[in-house]
Amino acid sequence: MERVKILFVCLGNICRSPLAEAVFKHKVKGTALEKLVEADSCGTSNYHIGDPPDSRTIANALKNGVSIKHLGRQLCVDDFDQFDYILAMDHSNHRNILRLSTIDHHSEKVMLMRDFDPIGKGMEVPDPYYGGEQGFQEVFDILDRTMDKFVKHLEERYLSQH
Repeated sequence: MERVKILFVCLGNICRSPLAEAVFKHKVKGTALEKLVEADSCGTSNYHIGDPPDSRTIANALKNGVSIKHLGRQLCVDDFDQFDYILAMDHSNHRNILRLSTIDHHSEKVMLMRDFDPIGKGMEVPDPYYGGEQGFQEVFDILDRTMDKFVKHLEERYLSQH
């Protein structure tokens, strides 16, 4: 079976999406799913290409037992062909992702991250950039519970076939 590729997307690729990527990788590490999936993250903007994640994101992740290894990159048209799931952190980025798509069936891959959130379905992952530590922890908590549900979705869809 081909690997299932997941792309997490926010605006600058220094707070939410690299954290989502890291939380996802942390949750699948050592599981049967780990061999089937690949994950990356990017931003819809070109603000932070080549930059590491925000130091507050890295610190918050480490505080919660998750390490991040990522350099920022921008979403590109090729991503639609490369990835099976493109998960936007908010409505604005969701719209920007869809605007970049040139093929109708690509839109089926694009979803909101919180479409998998058991208590905030369809809501946005808030951008913690202009806030304090509490905002970064809130984002971690949202991604942590949402990722549990997303991982379960992937297990049911791809592991039950074997």
